[in-house]
Amino acid sequence: MLIGEQTPEQELDPDLLGMYTFATWGYKQGEMVSLMIHLGHRLGIYEVLDGAGPVTAADLAERTGLHGRWLLEWLRGQAAARLLVSEDGEAFLLEPEAAAVLARPGERSYAAGVFSNIRPPEVVDALADAFRTGIGVTYDGQGEGAAHQTDAMLGPMARALMVPVIVPALEGVAEKLTAGARVVDVGCGAGTVLGLLAEAFPASTYVGYDPSHHAVDLAVERLSGFDNVEVLARFGEELPPTGDFDLILTMDCLHDMPRPDIVMAAIREAIAPDGTWLIKDIKSSADWTANRRNPMLAMMYATSVASCLSSAMSAPDSLGLGTLGLNPDVAERMTAESGFTRFTCHDFDDPVNLYYEVRP
Repeated sequence: MLIGEQTPEQELDPDLLGMYTFATWGYKQGEMVSLMIHLGHRLGIYEVLDGAGPVTAADLAERTGLHGRWLLEWLRGQAAARLLVSEDGEAFLLEPEAAAVLARPGERSYAAGVFSNIRPPEVVDALADAFRTGIGVTYDGQGEGAAHQTDAMLGPMARALMVPVIVPALEGVAEKLTAGARVVDVGCGAGTVLGLLAEAFPASTYVGYDPSHHAVDLAVERLSGFDNVEVLARFGEELPPTGDFDLILTMDCLHDMPRPDIVMAAIREAIAPDGTWLIKDIKSSADWTANRRNPMLAMMYATSVASCLSSAMSAPDSLGLGTLGLNPDVAERMTAESGFTRFTCHDFDDPVNLYYEVRP
């Protein structure tokens, strides 16, 4: 008998049936609410609501030039999703705390931009094929929007923590950057961290590596005003074995790489004897029960299937770490196997990530 095959005499537990039904449709609801958040972000509705007090659809139509009937449907949906406050389904309020998440890109809590990548059907088809073939889709294969989404998701926390919190906590790094250091960001994405460091420490020189041409194009555009930053469409394995980089960064990207072990070996050959390697990666555990305490665990695994594991499985000989695959035990073991002798785990004020300070 196949797993899940129902025999004629089998009776279903109505409570379990209700639980699974509710959970499944809850995820479908999340999909649709995501689309509505994307539309609110794309059309600038949240920004108009920020600080406006209670507004009606007619008020909002006048302020935005958008169609009132469509706005009413959207507003009611947002209230049903508990993103707006409404007592009567006619007047709607975006509370300041909600605005910090949905309407203010400068806040570390901002998240509305994460929904900007509504995946095209061909990407979904490719993900479905990955379940059959075992070979995932690279980030560029996931569509141009993937680079924008990743930047929107990681940028707010980087801006909040990188210069004021993280750099001062790394032994001797702030002093080297101030005096003039050689820095490489492997998996630099759209260049957010490079820009933050180049602005704060202009005496240093910076280079970014990323295999995604979409991300590199964004980074080149973003960093065009800096004459001490270079961005290259290259893999981490292509780092030169010069042994003179003072600071090497891998920010939330090692678990996306098909062969992070090879990249780690290249980093060991590229880093200076007194250099620092900073790894940012997802808070996770090798223990399933510990991971279950994370209320966003379902989202993280879904993100892994859709993006991180897909990228990490995009070559035949992939290690396939995925979103939660580089927990502290794995990170310490793999860095030691690559020839590093010092490993310090930092838990900064980041609800999603840990930071590993690694030295030769």
